[in-house]
Amino acid sequence: MTRTAPGCGPRLHWPQPLRPGDRVAPVAASSALVDPQAVRRLKAGIAVLESWGLEVQRQPVHERRWGYLAGRDAQRRDDLQRANRGGADLLACLRGGWGAARLLERPLALPPRWLLGFSDVTSLLWAQLAQGHGGAIHGPLLTTLADEPAWSQERLRTLLFGEPLPTLQGMGWVEGVAEGPLLAGNLTVATHLLGTPHLPDLVGAILVLEDVGEAPYRIDRLLTHWRLSGALGQLAGIALGHFSDCDDPDAAESADREGADGLARFSLEQVLRDRTADLGIPVLAGLPVGHEAGNAALPLGARARLDAAAGRLDVLI
Repeated sequence: MTRTAPGCGPRLHWPQPLRPGDRVAPVAASSALVDPQAVRRLKAGIAVLESWGLEVQRQPVHERRWGYLAGRDAQRRDDLQRANRGGADLLACLRGGWGAARLLERPLALPPRWLLGFSDVTSLLWAQLAQGHGGAIHGPLLTTLADEPAWSQERLRTLLFGEPLPTLQGMGWVEGVAEGPLLAGNLTVATHLLGTPHLPDLVGAILVLEDVGEAPYRIDRLLTHWRLSGALGQLAGIALGHFSDCDDPDAAESADREGADGLARFSLEQVLRDRTADLGIPVLAGLPVGHEAGNAALPLGARARLDAAAGRLDVLI
């Protein structure tokens, strides 16, 4: 049931590509679904998977709530464990928010099964990879899948069913070419995995980062943490996706000038460029990855090639 992926640092065990009739288990690992529109989006996302011939298990996990979480920690852990015991072929997370990292406080085996999500789910995706297993996909949640453009939905289907992935285009900031295992995640969530056993090997990796709702100074703080820890210095390349609602509308075009409100400020781009330009590795920006429609699915641990001069990121296996 598994294959070994060559050329990805430690040899990873990968799940088999999906086929029509394979089973999908919805997983509520993070925040609760709090409004009728979220339930509508959930049902629409399930319909997309069913249109690919997959069998989605009907479980009322979206009805659970414990404070802002989708159930108590034990209940949310059981979603994962029950799906693994039952032989589900794909574990599809409902939404992000917060809560997935709490599930890692106790030992949690994440075997080589397809595990889909992003944002807060970064904790589980990275933990699965750190345990030596492929199958973690940084991509749409069940509540965002139906709102993805056709090309993004097709990219996810292509990945799950074992077909070659098309190139992702971005903008080169620092020229160079790098190849290495692919790692993608939410910057805020990933930062809180530094120094834990749930951080995958960063040596020679191509890291794709995204975030939402963080002011430029907070992005600066997070990336400075990565620099101080030495984590960014281990990478072969870095790529930047959407940083939605993270810019400062009052920032000036130049960091040496006053902004619209008369105060000196950094823009998001100024911060991202400053914190990545001197790493000695290629930097690619503007990838369609993150908290906006057009969230391209990426297989963690797969070998990838980043060519900043050509503005492209390719998944090689």
